[in-house]
Amino acid sequence: MRKHRLLGWALALCAFSPLAYADWPERPITMYVAWGAGGGTDATARIIASLLEKELGQPVNVVNRTGGNGVVGHAAIAKARPDGYTLGMLTVEIAMMKHLGLTSLSPADYTPLGLMNVDPAAVSVSASSSYKTMGDLMEAIKANPGKLKASGTGQGGIWHIAIAGMLKTAGLDPAAVPFVPSNGAAPAMLELASGGIDIVPTSLPEARPMIDAGKAKPLAVMADKREVLYPDVPTLKESIGVDWKIGVWRGIAGPKGLPDDVTKRMVQALDKINHSKEYQDFMKQRGFGIGWAGGAEYGTFMQRSMDDFGQVISAIGMARPAPQ
Repeated sequence: MRKHRLLGWALALCAFSPLAYADWPERPITMYVAWGAGGGTDATARIIASLLEKELGQPVNVVNRTGGNGVVGHAAIAKARPDGYTLGMLTVEIAMMKHLGLTSLSPADYTPLGLMNVDPAAVSVSASSSYKTMGDLMEAIKANPGKLKASGTGQGGIWHIAIAGMLKTAGLDPAAVPFVPSNGAAPAMLELASGGIDIVPTSLPEARPMIDAGKAKPLAVMADKREVLYPDVPTLKESIGVDWKIGVWRGIAGPKGLPDDVTKRMVQALDKINHSKEYQDFMKQRGFGIGWAGGAEYGTFMQRSMDDFGQVISAIGMARPAPQ
């Protein structure tokens, strides 16, 4: 009789044990995006979220947390409870923000899950602009420093660094083109089309809607080779002899301390998604580059990116101490 009672108590305890709970995930997952709706980051996050829903069997809700040049959204991911129910899309800015003195956050504050996308920067102007080539644009900048304005992200963001680094590499003052902050490439391209700014140094996929609508034209791409999306657009080196290359990357991560089982399942799911026909077709149709590095490999990639950007940001005089 006593044995039966002990067995009953053991079964009762198991009923309330975490081991008796269903495997993760049991409920919807939130995915934070640090940039506004309509841009490349938002589009990439949403296709990944929709495919994750199929893999995990739970809704994955994308929430845009904009502001502070990406600090707000990245901080929301880092500060979330590490239970697997709040994840997010990290962008290249996490390798830059600490160097710029915007935050103390760095790649070390996250659990890396999967690199999903890599795209180089390009230089676009309004379709009605008198600048037909990158050479024309550079001559105008030299002749009238401070007159032409650029936008595409927040102050000190990836596209700001892109144009500042390009100008410095070309022997010009990085401040020769004042940078107007925005909440991403999509609103900047709208401003370009309306004549509010003159240059948007964003990726070709993000500029594509306005380019294909005949409202913007790309002049050069900041890469080793031309992009498949627009093969007639030359590289900076081809067009003006400036060997400056920079781009954006995006990947999925969770807050630091994510459980090993959640991490393992997410890495497997993202690997499958990255190599799926649906994801590959979506990215190719929009001209987005596809990259993959899973788990610790993605963490190494981010740290290397942070080290590289530290050198660039210092070289163009934008380095600031990180807040404590």
